[in-house]
Amino acid sequence: MLCRPSCPPKSELLFPYNQAVPSFSSAFPQIFKGKTDVPCLIPCRIDQDLYFRMARHVAPQMEFLKPSLMHSKLLRALQAANSKMSASDPNSSIFLKDTGKQIKEKINKYAYSGGRDTVKEHQEKGGDCSVDIAFQYLTYFEENDEQLEKIRPNYSSGEIFSGQIKKILIEKLTRVVLDHQTRKKSITEDIVRGFMTPRQLVIDF
Repeated sequence: MLCRPSCPPKSELLFPYNQAVPSFSSAFPQIFKGKTDVPCLIPCRIDQDLYFRMARHVAPQMEFLKPSLMHSKLLRALQAANSKMSASDPNSSIFLKDTGKQIKEKINKYAYSGGRDTVKEHQEKGGDCSVDIAFQYLTYFEENDEQLEKIRPNYSSGEIFSGQIKKILIEKLTRVVLDHQTRKKSITEDIVRGFMTPRQLVIDF
């Protein structure tokens, strides 16, 4: 006996459209004064691409501009380059609530190393930047590209070791996270309310 599959809830059917609507300026009349020709740039993860690809497909039919997409990369879990971060595993990533001590312990203990098993082997063969998590994180948090390109050959040639890479990353991440925590403490309910209240923005189009 065949059973007829039940229809998905209405909320599931509408979900792709709800995701796509903010691609068009007409969805924000309080900001764009009803204009429909304001271009949109969407930074998103690859798993959200299908919603905005759909938006690009239907935009001309609705006489709207096609939104543009910018795919973002994901930080990998500390344990390995092919793993994912998980909130259920506190050691898989660095959280914005972590203390400096926690950041140091996590990176030193759990960040997967591209270094070799012994000092001699590392000096002979060098480290593998493609799998070293500390180096991979530095590609995001080291703002000076020239400095990053100095680290890469020195690590790859075995001149510097995994522990030194981790130390650099610890210093940078600690500064970023603690600065975020300081800024967060200064936010008041009035600031949040003012930011979230729909209002006409002064924008020159």
